[in-house]
Amino acid sequence: MSNLMSRRDVLAMPLAGIAAAALDPFEEAAAGEPAKDLPQDPCALYPEVPGIACNTFRLPPEGLSSEARARALEQLRNYQSRRQSRFLGYQVNLNLAYEEDLRVFLNSTTNNIGDPFQTGHCTINTKWMERAVLDYYARLWNAKWPHNPNDPESYWGYVLTMGSTEGNLYGLWNGRDYLEGKCLLYESMPDASPPRLMCQQPIAPKDNPNAFTPVVLYSEDTHYSIIKAIRVLGMRTFYEVGTSQYPGQCPLKGDKSWPTEVPSTDGDGGPGTIDLDALARLVDFFAGKGHPILVNFNYGTTFKGAYDDVERAGDVLLPILRRHGLVDRVIARQGERTIKRDGFWFHVDGALGASYMPFLEMAHKAGKIKQSGPKFDFRLPYVHSITMSGHKWLGAPRPCGVYMSKTKYLLLPPSRPHYIGSRDTTLAGSRNGFSAMVLWQYLATHSYEAQIAKALRLERLAEYAYRKLKELESAQGPLWVARSPLSLAIWFKCPNPAIVFKYSLSTDSLVVDGSRRDYCHIYIMEHVTEALIDELVADLSHSDSFDRRDVSLPLHPSETESSGFEGFRSLVYVPETGRGMR
Repeated sequence: MSNLMSRRDVLAMPLAGIAAAALDPFEEAAAGEPAKDLPQDPCALYPEVPGIACNTFRLPPEGLSSEARARALEQLRNYQSRRQSRFLGYQVNLNLAYEEDLRVFLNSTTNNIGDPFQTGHCTINTKWMERAVLDYYARLWNAKWPHNPNDPESYWGYVLTMGSTEGNLYGLWNGRDYLEGKCLLYESMPDASPPRLMCQQPIAPKDNPNAFTPVVLYSEDTHYSIIKAIRVLGMRTFYEVGTSQYPGQCPLKGDKSWPTEVPSTDGDGGPGTIDLDALARLVDFFAGKGHPILVNFNYGTTFKGAYDDVERAGDVLLPILRRHGLVDRVIARQGERTIKRDGFWFHVDGALGASYMPFLEMAHKAGKIKQSGPKFDFRLPYVHSITMSGHKWLGAPRPCGVYMSKTKYLLLPPSRPHYIGSRDTTLAGSRNGFSAMVLWQYLATHSYEAQIAKALRLERLAEYAYRKLKELESAQGPLWVARSPLSLAIWFKCPNPAIVFKYSLSTDSLVVDGSRRDYCHIYIMEHVTEALIDELVADLSHSDSFDRRDVSLPLHPSETESSGFEGFRSLVYVPETGRGMR
């Protein structure tokens, strides 16, 4: 039988014969049939995974027998068990306990499509659980709650289907439209016919063409999802604007060339918080040119776990922004009516820290720990949006999270889809309702006191891991072991690939004193134990665990070179660097 059947041949066959004819071409060739025009074996192309046989998971048109499925799932269980038993490199909590109460819902479809505060026509949702989760975080983050559509200062938010990457994308989208003067939900004009939302966007005045062209600033320890979101949204970073419009005018110390990102404290070898002096100089420069300002702050950087001091940043930046007319500025007038908005947006990427540090602050107030992290939440009136990941501190079987802002900043949806019976105010269309269940279940079974105890235990364990790695460094020589204050991450020299794979270590290359250093880090999450830390340290103590050489820093051009084609111009982009996952 030929492996290549025409469409006419297939249509002429009885239905029962189609599946029998559609045999796996690789299995057929192996059985002795001539293999003509076959695609290349995918298992020869795809990465090999230790402990996984690629062919076991191939899906032929006729499906797999129950025995074949059982073999594949047994491989999967063994692989997952081995990987999770030594999982140290990422800020993911693997201590999960949802099966007993939630397994019955695995065969239920839940879709929280549309706004969480409108039930909509798709009634198989869990929006009441989602609202309970949002109220919990509104109270934890000192926002005004419950959500009230008639109170512009009350909170608004939703449970994310992705992790904080989605929250970062939404926060920057929200900030972009706000700063560009696009209409918000409660500033819309009456519907047109056919039904589409209409609004008017202010035009930049002639004396300030930059009035509605925001510039994005973020530190060199920021997660790459921010750079990706900027690209998706068509926004521009201070580096791109500075290099193209203000070459050689960088206000920072040095050769006046523009850095790709706002420097972090003490460079890549330092604690990883944003350099507020450098940030203030950059904000002053671009605000002086008339640009609105969007700043991303990190509350628990991905690689170093550092906490930007958002409160101190506000104290430093607000006088600068006020001096340049970016506080409570008038963006539109209509007779006696004016629309006022700030010319800045502060977003907090709190993927891990936003759900962890509030409990450490409670422990500090109770005298159980000597210090707590800086304020980051809605106690600070200049914070516009916050996001966190649910699979990190809490622990969830799927990536998820929370985005939160205020009702007065709520985006105007592109349209009102009567199809779903709800405003489509979130980033996604269909949204995962199971994640709202999982977050609700965790919060329902873990009191504040339980989470305070968890925070204190993990802080002590992080200090233990740091101490053991420093002891190893004292015995072996420089391993670059470091830890930011109150961080659950400890970073050190990257070991050999076998150790990296065994413990699922996250790696990154950082520039320290003009040389590139290959680092990795571990994260102390709820499933981590002293025994696991001791096992890692024992593996690192072998003579062949590390490459003892230092690697020179490769040079990176600040701009792309011309392609040589007519009608093209060079573009300036910030590289999408690593720094972990979301």
